[in-house]
Amino acid sequence: MIDATIASCAKAVLFRNADWTLSGEGLEHRTTGYFIGRDVLAARRAEGLWDWPLQMAEKSWCRPSLFREAFLTALDAFGIARDAGLSQAFALGFGFRAGQAPQADGFVALADLLRPQPAPRPVSVPARRPARVSAGA
Repeated sequence: MIDATIASCAKAVLFRNADWTLSGEGLEHRTTGYFIGRDVLAARRAEGLWDWPLQMAEKSWCRPSLFREAFLTALDAFGIARDAGLSQAFALGFGFRAGQAPQADGFVALADLLRPQPAPRPVSVPARRPARVSAGA
């Protein structure tokens, strides 16, 4: 009976938005079923950047604002302290908020800001012929 109660508490919804559900076990994407376990939420890379914002930035189905909301809620719910590496990871992964962003959630991916644009094609202009001067002029 105690095991069933523990399992039930772990499955209880602590938070939900349009894309993510937070339970005692971790974060789960509501459409894809992608799961981030509670025990790995605070994973960091060698340079100190948080792993999950960088990983989720690679997923075309991940909406940055909804992931950020759910991820930060999960950190708070599980008592995981934030640090400067978290903000840097979100900025590097998802980009910076920018007013000219075409995306509905207002994010511009850093790669979109830095990706070299193809050089414009030269416009071919026909060579000008010298004007003919009439013999009587």
